[in-house]
Amino acid sequence: MRASLQIEEDSMENTEQLTIPAFGYELIREVLIPELLGKETPEILYWAGKHLARKFPLVSMDEVISFFEEAGWGYLQILKQDKHGMELEITSPLITRQLKLKTDGCYKLEAGFLAEQIQTQKKVRTEAYEEVMKKTQVIRIILRWDIKDTIMNG
Repeated sequence: MRASLQIEEDSMENTEQLTIPAFGYELIREVLIPELLGKETPEILYWAGKHLARKFPLVSMDEVISFFEEAGWGYLQILKQDKHGMELEITSPLITRQLKLKTDGCYKLEAGFLAEQIQTQKKVRTEAYEEVMKKTQVIRIILRWDIKDTIMNG
């Protein structure tokens, strides 16, 4: 029994240290997915992000920030927040690389994920859109909500 437990622990440690080459990640995200989804890619990715957020409900922005890093989506930072919304920024070496290569990446998956997480946390209907900031090589996510448009648990 002890040996099998040690193997499982070793496997978990190794899993945490795995890395994926940027090229492989980009092949799937920037080539394969748009090829499969066609012109509907942005809308489907937005709703897929919302679906992922429901599968991985997070209770705080700190957890959301950690999730982004663990998923390889980048480093998430809150720029500003008020009673009607918030602005966040995503940075990563992959984003910098894509913007330097002048590829028009789609960040609707991240936007949908954030919209659903914030909607669940704040209990108000929330929508998000992204802006690609080519000059500063970051992705800005703008979240908007109406405090009067509350949602019920369920």
